[in-house]
Amino acid sequence: MIIGLTGGIASGKSTAAEYLSTKNAEVVDADEISHQITIKGEKGWEQIKNKFGEGILKEDGEIDRRELGNIIFSCREKKELLESILHPLIISEMKQKADKIINQGRIVIFMAPLLYETGLDSYCDKVWVINTDRKKQIERIKKRDELTVLEAEKRIDSQLPLKEKIEKADTVIDNNGSIRELKEKLDYYWEKEVDPDDKNSFNSS
Repeated sequence: MIIGLTGGIASGKSTAAEYLSTKNAEVVDADEISHQITIKGEKGWEQIKNKFGEGILKEDGEIDRRELGNIIFSCREKKELLESILHPLIISEMKQKADKIINQGRIVIFMAPLLYETGLDSYCDKVWVINTDRKKQIERIKKRDELTVLEAEKRIDSQLPLKEKIEKADTVIDNNGSIRELKEKLDYYWEKEVDPDDKNSFNSS
């Protein structure tokens, strides 16, 4: 079984995924994979360097991720170019990891901010959306990434509107309270919707 876990930026997906990993589940993190494939010398790094130029690199040759973020969140064409590079690589890696986990008899959590945008939802048996109000998102982004309000809003607005994610979701989990309250809701939906013995794989075609 594969559960897609998504939501707006800074909605609490990582906290939710970390808690679910204490159950019969293993998290496959799209952001983590994105980071891994863009390390110096990896496929994603090579393609980004070729398309965006060596000016996007720091002195040590690694990608200047903050500078790249400023570029793509200020230009839709550049954002789409980056996505055309990374999404196929990320999807391929996530599918490979998921197949191995399912073969071990465990449940897969696809943690992906762009679950719908990349089409990863088509591989999921259920999609859970973590819902947080915009004010909390901005506060968390500012604190976590040391960004201005304007920079935080650009990142929120660059994603599919949360309202659309909620409409598409199988389950919506509100996260405007405490971590304890979030965990209680995750427990409820896990017991209600997840069959620990479900070992069905997905169509990898």
